[in-house]
Amino acid sequence: MLAKRIIPCLDVKDGRVVKGVNFIGLRDAGDPVECAARYDAEGADELCFLDITASHEKRGIILDIVARTAEQAFMPLTVGGGIREESDIRALLKAGADKVSINTAAVADPDFVAAAARRFGAQCIVVAVDARARGRHLELTEDGGGVDGRPAWADSYPELLIEEDAGTDAAGVPDETAAARAPGDMASAAAATVDTAGGRSEGPGAADKVAGDMAPAAAATVDTAGGRSEVPGAAARVAVAAADRSGVWEVYTHGGRRPTGIDAVKWCRRMEELGAGEILLTSMDRDGTKEGYDVELTAAVADAVGVPVIASGGVGTPEHLLEGLTAAKADAVLAASIFHYGDYSISECKRYLAGHGVVVRTPVS
Repeated sequence: MLAKRIIPCLDVKDGRVVKGVNFIGLRDAGDPVECAARYDAEGADELCFLDITASHEKRGIILDIVARTAEQAFMPLTVGGGIREESDIRALLKAGADKVSINTAAVADPDFVAAAARRFGAQCIVVAVDARARGRHLELTEDGGGVDGRPAWADSYPELLIEEDAGTDAAGVPDETAAARAPGDMASAAAATVDTAGGRSEGPGAADKVAGDMAPAAAATVDTAGGRSEVPGAAARVAVAAADRSGVWEVYTHGGRRPTGIDAVKWCRRMEELGAGEILLTSMDRDGTKEGYDVELTAAVADAVGVPVIASGGVGTPEHLLEGLTAAKADAVLAASIFHYGDYSISECKRYLAGHGVVVRTPVS
C-alpha cells in the first residue's frame, strides 16, 4: 500500500509566506525558505508553494525562493500561481521545482494541460481545482452585478457545465425537484439514521424508511449530514439534506472569487483525460476556516478519477487530516495554518495518523 502524504502549503506574496481566510485578510507567516527547511526536518512528504503575487514582473522572486529552497530541502516541491505558458513551467523546473500546479490557465485553455503533459510529463503536472458548493458566492462588480467567469470554450463542451436543474436553484437553494428525488438520493446515504413510527433504520435501508414512513410521521426523528430534526417538517429537511449530499460543486478561478459554470467533478475527470498527473482539490468554502475538509466534495472527485487527489482547505486538527485520508478518500492532505503557527507539528500529525492505522512515511532518524 502506498503511504499517504502530508503536504504543507506556503502561500507566497512578495517573497513572504502569508495566510488568510478564503484568500483574504492575509497575515505574514514567515520566510518561505526557513519554513521549507523546518518542514523538511519534521518529515513533510512534499511541499507546495503557491505564488499569489502571480505576475510576470515579479516572477523572479518565486524563482529565487524555489532555487534557495531546493538547496536546503530535499522533499519534492510543487509550485503554482500565475503559470500561463510552457516557458513558466520550464523556468520553475530548472529552478528546482519537481512539479507545477496549473489552475486558471487550465480553465482558460484546457489544451494547455495536454501540451504541458506531453512536453514535461504527466508526473510533474498538477491541476489545481478551486471549488465551491454551487451558488454560495459570486464575485461582484462595482455596480453589484455578478461576474460571468465562464470560459470561451464552454459552449463547445456543455457536458462539463452544471445543469440548471441539478438539485439547486440559481441561489444554490435545493429546489422542489431535488426534494422529490430525495428518497432515491438517500439510497446512497449510508450514514442516515431514521426513527419513525415504523421503527428505526440505519444505513442504506434508511431511504426506504424515509420513502415509506416519513410523510405521515409527524414525530419523526432524523439524523443525517444535514443535522437532527424532531419536528413535523423533518421529512422536508431530510429531502434537503439528501439533496445537499449529492450536491453540485462549481469550479472557481481568481482566488475562488469567480464562478465558471463548470462542474468540479466532471472537470477533474477531464483534466485527468488531458494528462494531469494529480488533482489538487481545494474547497473554497472551507479554506482557512479550520473546520475540516469538504469530505463529500473530495470523495466525489476521488471516486471519479484514477490519479492521486490532494485534499485542501479547512484543516484545523490532526483529526481532520485523518478524515481527509479515510472518509474523503484522498491520497494526500495539504495544510497550512496548523503548521505555520505551531498548532501541530508534521511529526505529531504523522504519529496520530499511524496510530489510527494510516500508512505514512516516517522520518529516518
